[in-house]
Amino acid sequence: MDVQDIKNRFGIIGGSPLLNRAIDIARQVAPTDMSVLITGESGSGKEVFSHIIHQMSTRKHGAFIAVNCGAIPEGTIDSELFGHEKGSFTGAHEARKGYFEVANGGTIFLDEVAELPLGTQARLLRILESGEYLRVGSSKVQKTDVRIIAATNVDVYNRVKSGKFREDLYYRLNTVPLRIPALHERKEDIFLLFRKFSADFSDKYRSPGIHLEPDAIQMLSNYSWPGNVRQLKNIAEQICVLEKDRNVTAGALLNYIPNEGGSNLPMALNNGSNKEDFSERDILYKVLFDMKKDMMDLKKLVAEIIQSGGNTSHIMEENPHYINQLYQEVDQTVSNDSTFMIKKSPQNAPVDYNYTHDAEEVEESLSLIDKESDLIKKALKKHKGKRKFAAQELGISERTLYRKIKELNLN
Repeated sequence: MDVQDIKNRFGIIGGSPLLNRAIDIARQVAPTDMSVLITGESGSGKEVFSHIIHQMSTRKHGAFIAVNCGAIPEGTIDSELFGHEKGSFTGAHEARKGYFEVANGGTIFLDEVAELPLGTQARLLRILESGEYLRVGSSKVQKTDVRIIAATNVDVYNRVKSGKFREDLYYRLNTVPLRIPALHERKEDIFLLFRKFSADFSDKYRSPGIHLEPDAIQMLSNYSWPGNVRQLKNIAEQICVLEKDRNVTAGALLNYIPNEGGSNLPMALNNGSNKEDFSERDILYKVLFDMKKDMMDLKKLVAEIIQSGGNTSHIMEENPHYINQLYQEVDQTVSNDSTFMIKKSPQNAPVDYNYTHDAEEVEESLSLIDKESDLIKKALKKHKGKRKFAAQELGISERTLYRKIKELNLN
């Protein structure tokens, strides 16, 4: 069975090389009994790959049990996985088989395996090494023949270095590493997935089909999809149920896609840091990029003035609106900035755009706090004090804007 046949059988949509590679690895490792560690972001489809491996293995007629290790309380997880004897703890009114006993001859999928307590990790390691385990409250050794497929959305090796995950267990589980690409890594598949989901939900709810306008398709591709395929499917369902206009534009799509801050600027990896910290960095990036753009425009203008020997008449004739707008912006910035002192023409007097030495320049403030404050003031002024629109303009949340206004004393 080739990669395309597997896609058809398990309902996988997409042609991304990263996705095809993951499917091919699953296909090759399935006939063996090797342990597999599936890594990938939440919602990327790790459980689907565990089904592929099980269904294409010699254990396909045996049991398949999926266990979410992060959803079981630490005090009961040993009982759930390995079983217990009657009276072994309060509430144990009768003996109970664990998942490893029930799945004997089949496959166990341990999702969020990095959340297992260290004691449970030691028990799991023994099963991987010898197939032996003990029920809770029993001294009798039990045997099981189970294939283990584990999955996680965190960096397990970092947990090993921090002492939260056993190194020997990590290497036993990671016999074959299988990484599932995040949705933002397979942009070419996003529209195909949305079209499939929207068609399915239109049939389910007996509603007209959804058509995405080109700007909406572009917006889908540019969004980072932190919730991956699961999030895309949820949004497709919302649109099918709630959207009255079946021709969906980018503007309509904004009602369903959470605000990311409105920026495609470079971002640092989020290792659990506060999202508001990223928003503040985003403001600073925006300030720096805006300053760079203004400086490039100013350099271009000065170069043209120098090349013309100080004569700006031809520049004014070619770009009168641009020159006036640029001068007004510079003039307003200078008026509001105490670090510059420039001689200005009297009110209503003709403006001399030629280069002059009647200006004294002192060192500009490089404080990012001052620049951030100035940017927020401009955004509030532009939107007449409406903080919601000012926040959208700045690419931050309203909550972050309220906090920054309070911190910078801009009331």
